[in-house]
Amino acid sequence: MKVKIIPVEEAVGTELAHDITEIRPGEFKGAAFHRGHRVSAQDVCHLQKLGKSHLYVLELEEDEIHEDEAAAVLAHALAGDNVTWDNAPREGKIKLVAAVDGLLRVHVAALAAFNMVDEVMCATLHNGTLVRRGDLVAATRAIPLVMKRGVIEKAAAIASAHGGVVSVRPLRAASAALIITGSEVYHGLIQDRFAPILQSKLEHLGSSVRFLRYLPDDAEKICAAIHDALEQGCDLLLLTGGMSVDPDDVTRVGIAAAGARAMHYGSAVLPGAMFLTAWIGSVPVLGVPACALHHKVTVLDLVLPRILAGEEVGKTQLALMGHGGLCRDCPQCHFPHCPFGKGC
Repeated sequence: MKVKIIPVEEAVGTELAHDITEIRPGEFKGAAFHRGHRVSAQDVCHLQKLGKSHLYVLELEEDEIHEDEAAAVLAHALAGDNVTWDNAPREGKIKLVAAVDGLLRVHVAALAAFNMVDEVMCATLHNGTLVRRGDLVAATRAIPLVMKRGVIEKAAAIASAHGGVVSVRPLRAASAALIITGSEVYHGLIQDRFAPILQSKLEHLGSSVRFLRYLPDDAEKICAAIHDALEQGCDLLLLTGGMSVDPDDVTRVGIAAAGARAMHYGSAVLPGAMFLTAWIGSVPVLGVPACALHHKVTVLDLVLPRILAGEEVGKTQLALMGHGGLCRDCPQCHFPHCPFGKGC
């Protein structure tokens, strides 16, 4: 890179080679002048107040690239499905945003490999974050003002090899069945509190309840209700009660009898250790333990968005959720703005 240094008083008529930042504590931090701005006589005093006694004119070599152009190359490579960005870099930085509502997916290994390349960076939200259209999900920048094209091409190749590093998976609108088991609820000895809790969680994610049935602790009746729900077009089944280890906890028996595959009982998340996942054909089945009655947030809140995003959550995924899967049970719950589930 060839650099010509010009006293600011003699720079009138030249174009700025980079953004010039202004910081007014508590008031403003940003570009006072943008790259390409043609300096006028009125700008000279302002530039001097920003500590600029000289300006620089850059002459790039053929194998060099300016930070703004580099940032666009990086953003294009990093953005996967349903992630968009505007080619309007500021100080070599570009923001990537969600193009749809959904579940953010970050290829963590690819992100680390990308960030191991000198002179580039990308920061993202946590993998698995629920985002809305227009939400900021990542940002990237070329760190020096000018860098070698080969470095940018290397970093971009790492990101694009994985179809992008950040993507957003839309949540489908499921027609759910709620099957509430427990003889005490079925016979009216206690009032059910499960159905309104689960319905609220489903509706918050854009799904609805099509089928609701209360059953005693009877494996055959549970099996029959599952078949009824499937015949009525339900494409997501949530069963509550009977998920513990008592002899009359037969919900798992009923699910198995209904033809469940890939059935796994137990998660590495608290609250939610006695959680169940299974599939009947292509329909996911979730066994929700009693902790969902007493805790605002459980393993269900981590798994349900993934299921609606089309992921198959089984033994491996439930085991990996152990990292970050311990709820601190705070007196005032701030989920999802807390560590719970952030390591999953």
